[in-house]
Amino acid sequence: MAKKRRKLNKDFERKIYSSKKNVELVLAKIYDIDDEDIQKEYMSAFNKVVYLYDELKEDYERQGFSDNSEELLTSYKNAFNLFESEFEI
Repeated sequence: MAKKRRKLNKDFERKIYSSKKNVELVLAKIYDIDDEDIQKEYMSAFNKVVYLYDELKEDYERQGFSDNSEELLTSYKNAFNLFESEFEI
């Protein structure tokens, strides 16, 4: 049986790329923090955002655009916004 092709979505790919850049920017800012305790606190808080981004990206690479894609993106955005509201970076 032939493997089912992934459904692609260029607009969604742009959102994933933008999310990647946001994660990279925040990680760079966290790594620039001199105080090790504060850096660890920020990293532990940001790990959930990174995990959700990785889950979003891997799901899209595995399955393409699906019903679950928008839910994963929304979860990532909510976590990112929560991090930004709780931590000044």
